Amino acid sequence: MSREFDLARARRETRGCEQRIHFNNAGASLPPVPVADALYRYLREEEEQGGYEVMARRGAELDNFYAAGARLLNCSAEEIAYTDSATRAWNAAFYAFDFRPGDRILAGCAEYGSNLVALLHRAKRRGVEIVWVPDDAHGQIDVAALERLIDARARLVCLTQVPSGSGLVNPAAAVGKVARSAGVPYLLDACQALGQLPVDVEEIGCDLLCGTGRKFLRGPRGTGLLYVRSALIEQLEPDQLNHYAAELLDINRYRVRADAKRFECWERSCAGQLALGVAIDYALEWGLPSISERIAQLAGSLRRELHAIGGVTVADPGQIQCGIVTFYATQVPAEQLQQQLAARQINCSVVPFSANPVSSAQRPHPPLLRASLHYYNTLEEIDRFAAALRQLL
Repeated sequence: MSREFDLARARRETRGCEQRIHFNNAGASLPPVPVADALYRYLREEEEQGGYEVMARRGAELDNFYAAGARLLNCSAEEIAYTDSATRAWNAAFYAFDFRPGDRILAGCAEYGSNLVALLHRAKRRGVEIVWVPDDAHGQIDVAALERLIDARARLVCLTQVPSGSGLVNPAAAVGKVARSAGVPYLLDACQALGQLPVDVEEIGCDLLCGTGRKFLRGPRGTGLLYVRSALIEQLEPDQLNHYAAELLDINRYRVRADAKRFECWERSCAGQLALGVAIDYALEWGLPSISERIAQLAGSLRRELHAIGGVTVADPGQIQCGIVTFYATQVPAEQLQQQLAARQINCSVVPFSANPVSSAQRPHPPLLRASLHYYNTLEEIDRFAAALRQLL
């Protein structure tokens, strides 16, 4: 482990980490003290002073979310929109495309179940063709196949950078080069990447990106963000508008906003928005390269421990793997094992079919258990997790 990483501080600023082993950070991380306190304090002020009044007084702090999001992704604040989830962000971007019959959407096989539903919906309603880009021998998207499949009918490229149900890290930047060379917009689901990996939209080359607050960014639930490249904004009109996303000029006319806020609604959790900005600042203070390095080291240690347990199979594909570790045991079903671990104050989760339905259908396997690590986890916790597994199995 890096000697420079202040593990004592990370755990001191994480309430609850001494009471349980929290290996469910891909579900929802334990928020750090500054984030939780910012959320509680804002809600308390709303209780005592009134929501509109607090919003007016703390407007600059609420706007910090946009500046923080821009620093996180290496873009401008005008390219960031606040949403209540990654799904809402992904749908807002996706449904803004005016697809026509015969248009082709090229998607990686690791797409999240919610994204798949939207894809199928557009195929049913608009007659678009979904083209599944095959995986390569490593289980990640085959970039050469993507290059062959893009043609004049290609309207959008979709990729999930880190699947919900495996430790795979897809080659997002390589996909971006292909999409940009072909002049096809590129929508990236970075839900499981933000907060555990450096994500630079200029380096990746995506035109749209969605993310959530509750996972590796350690923000509140019910928060998310959307990035829309400025060069594309004017080409995308949201499928739903309101008087915040568009200015009412008179009773017969409106003008859609020129920035990414055209995808927002005026009403939202202000406490959540402020706290998500704090969470992003907190992650940037630690440094995403440092966070990514520590998570990778912890995940590598866990995978080595699991490989040494008889009857356990680690299921993560990919040349590059992250802090999500998936596995199954021949002795005990995943759901039963998850419940037994929970009884020992060890949090992990079962991977549902909806996490990665296409790849799961292509590569069937037993239900998986998912242990997802963050920088505040420890080697001692990994040892205790492995010991508990050995005992239960």
